[in-house]
Formats: sequence, structure tokens, C-alpha cells
Amino acid sequence: MKLPLHRWSARALARAIAARELEVLALAEALIERRDALDATLHAWAWFDARRARAAARALDGQSVRGALHGVPFGVKDIIDTAGIPTAHGSPIYAGHTPKVDAACVALARACGAWVLGKTISAELANMTPGPTTNPHDARHTPGGSSSGSAAAVAAGLVPLALGTQTAGSVIRPAAFCGVVGFKPSPGCIPRAGVKAVADSLDEVGLFARTVDDAALLMSCLSPRQASTDPFAPRVGWTLTSRADAASQDTVALIDESVRRLSDAGARVAELPWPSGWDALFDAHFAIQWFETARALQPEWMYRRPQLSPELLRMLARGRAIPADEYARARAVAAHARAALEGSFAGFDVLVAPAAAGAAPRGLASTGDPVFSRPWQLLGCPCLALPVPSDRVDLPLGIQVIGRPGDDARVLGAAAWMEGVLRA
Repeated sequence: MKLPLHRWSARALARAIAARELEVLALAEALIERRDALDATLHAWAWFDARRARAAARALDGQSVRGALHGVPFGVKDIIDTAGIPTAHGSPIYAGHTPKVDAACVALARACGAWVLGKTISAELANMTPGPTTNPHDARHTPGGSSSGSAAAVAAGLVPLALGTQTAGSVIRPAAFCGVVGFKPSPGCIPRAGVKAVADSLDEVGLFARTVDDAALLMSCLSPRQASTDPFAPRVGWTLTSRADAASQDTVALIDESVRRLSDAGARVAELPWPSGWDALFDAHFAIQWFETARALQPEWMYRRPQLSPELLRMLARGRAIPADEYARARAVAAHARAALEGSFAGFDVLVAPAAAGAAPRGLASTGDPVFSRPWQLLGCPCLALPVPSDRVDLPLGIQVIGRPGDDARVLGAAAWMEGVLRA
């Protein structure tokens, strides 16, 4: 039986549109219908204009194919600038703000023929105060954050691809909670021009897709570093990090089962002993994030403080209280660990670790704990959240595939092979 259009992969959509077997307008109508059916509960979109979507689709149907994503729509996190489309940064401070030009990542996707279907909900100023988005698998549970709308929209079939950002775990965790692929590339891989700053040394643009192949397809349009790669059976080091006590029993069991199945399928698998000194990365990341965030949001603190949530105000106050010498020590911890990173990866193509502490927590007051993303974000590692089916829980679980900085193509190739093994 033929799949409905909202379940097609981005690759399949691009091929059908390029071959003139599918009209972009027909795809737009299917996604508008999907949005009308679900978004009153899901709340994934911060901005959506059906009339504009139809006009964009008609225009693309009248054009020659101009790129690998011609006619494929994507969602954009509401802290990323979009020309002529509101970008409110998840905050009342910026209500009605409409940029004149796209962020670089949006312009790159458009240059490949993709088009913006809508803006997805972000937590307040891409921090920890959630927006209204619910988990597409159970509306009583968080979708994660801060890229909550992007993850939920892709998972629910509102759009095949979406852009997000990550400073701690804002791509990997919502991808895991919503059961989609989330990819956070190496630093500088995707340009950040036109993206609201949170913590300058940590922020990265990332993306959401329903398959690793779709993630690689979008990456090929966004990054000159992204070489095409084929799936391969990798050498895998697995770890629960030094924070294993934070992982649920279901997550621990998922890692155990996953590495066993990968080994049975032909991967070389061994446990990674947690390197000496790496436990300090967790606290170092926290100190750097909040020190830098307090400074990045200084204008909002000075001029629009009454419009900030109490939770964000507390976090900014905490960041402002971090002494400069503590920040410097945290940066030194990160630099020391990065210098030893190659030795820790010796003998491995990728590492596997939890993508989140467990399944999405119940309630919408919190987006969950990014503990299992903090060290890798600070080290600058490319990371991919890979959903893995489990009969232990009703909500999605996932593993995190981690590579050396700059090894993005290898992570995608290894993850594509793992996806074939673990999602079969």
C-alpha cells in the first residue's frame, strides 16, 4: 500500500518532484491537512500560513529543478531568521519581529530548492522555559527542547525536515524523546549567521529528519565539509559516561541490547573506559553555557527584564554570578580534554552513548535533562540521535552516535548502517 505523502522521506519526495511525478502543491495540501488535523494538540508551529505555503508550492511547480531538495519543505526553529517571515525567538520581546534576510543555513537550504513551510516552536530564547509543544506520541509528555517544535513536527509528519539549534542537548534530546533522527554537526560545519546567540562557544545549528539518509541529504546542502558516504560497519566504543546513575533502567538495557545487536551484525564493539578527567566536563559545560548566555542575553536583561520568565531570570542571575576565573578554568578543562580526544577514540570509528536519560518525562513544565549531551557538546563532537525500537516503554528511546570533531561524514555513514541493523 502506498504511503501517505506526510510519511514519505525527503529523498523520495525530491526524486518524485524532480521527475514531475509529484506536484509540490499536492504535497503542500497534504501537509496543510496534516497540520489542521494535529496542531491544535501538538502546537509545533510558531508561525504557519497555508495561503503562503500554497503560493510557494505553485511557484516551485513552475520552475526548473534547481537543487537536491527542489520542492521539499522544511521547518525552521523560531530563533533562526527567515526573510519576510516572523522570527520571535520564543519570547514576547520579539513578537512581530520580521527579518529582512534569511539566516545563512536557511539561505543554503533554499539554494538547494527547499522551501520554508513554517517556523517551529522554540523554548524561550532557546533556553529552558518550554513553549506549548507536546510530545507527538503522548501529549501529556514533553517533546524535549529547546528545539521542541522542530522535533515534534518531523515526528508527527507535519514536515519531512527541520532545522534546530543545540547549546547543550537541544537537538539530541528532543530527537530522542520524539523518536526521530537528530544531527548536531561539528563546530562551524553549518554557519550560524542569522541565528540568535545563546552561548557563543557552544551554539551549533542542527537538523531533524526521519532517516539518517534524509539527514545526510540536508547536510549535503548546508555544509561544504559534508562528503557523501556509504553505510559501513563501524568499530564502536560504547559508554554510559560517568553519569550512568542518571540513566533509566530502560536506557541502560537499550544500550546493552543495541551494542549486542551491532556486534552480531558485524561491528567491532568494545566498552570505552571513561577517560580520567572527563567527569569535569559536565560542570565545565554548565559554567561556560551560563556564563556566556548571561552575556549574550544582556540586552534583554537590561531593557526587557519584565518580559523574561522567572525561570530564565534565575538562570541568567546564576550565569552573571559566575566569576571570570571560574569560566577560564572551565575553558581550560575543555581544552585539556580536547587535546586528549584522539587518544580516547583510538581504535574506534564512533562512540555510542545514551541520547537522553530515558523516555520523555511526563509533564510540560520541563524539557528534560541534557546531561548525556553536555560532554560531547563541549568537546565539539558531531552527534546523532538514532531512535531504536523497544518493547520496554510506550514512548521512544534512542542512542547517541558520536564522532571525532570534523568526522561528520563518518558519523552519518556509521549511523546509516546502525539504522539498518537496529530499526529492521
